[in-house]
Amino acid sequence: MRNIIEKFKLQPLENANFVKTALATYRQNGIEKSWEIVESHDSVAILIYHTERKSFVLVKQFRPPVYHRNGDGMTVELCAGLIDKDKSLEQIAKEEIEEECGFEVPLKDIERITKVLSSVGTSGGSQTIYYAEVDESMRVSQGGGIEDEQIEVVEIPVAEAKEFMYDESIGKTVGLMFSFMWWFDRRV
Repeated sequence: MRNIIEKFKLQPLENANFVKTALATYRQNGIEKSWEIVESHDSVAILIYHTERKSFVLVKQFRPPVYHRNGDGMTVELCAGLIDKDKSLEQIAKEEIEEECGFEVPLKDIERITKVLSSVGTSGGSQTIYYAEVDESMRVSQGGGIEDEQIEVVEIPVAEAKEFMYDESIGKTVGLMFSFMWWFDRRV
């Protein structure tokens, strides 16, 4: 995926759509304290395993906060989406699989792995992680997201997954790392 970023700058956030900042003040063990908090949506993420190709189906995309921190901004992640609709988590996961990766997975075949906390120092949000298996008969599109999302679908063969996990030159999420370990643990 070609990625040219120009004129990147930070400015104060006004009229936010997805996050809000707040200052929490409290007393802990008799000591007055404060903590800056980012309120954000919880999310779902899905580890997708392609049974015919023996590979994991992931997404690669540009993340401005990562760009701001390390100058690259590209990450490889689980298929994921915000919980910002009045639908079940499984239905949101199903829709994200189709939108981002191009597979239609029946709801009954989306398995819940667990719910984890993310960004505990800033938002305390949660992410519910799921697992789904796909094959080419389930493909309905090439994926890539909706509207102006620029998502590249990538596959990591199982045989290369552990090396991928420890390759520090590739930006990846903790949820992806955890999911890979969960998958390999089930195979022992």
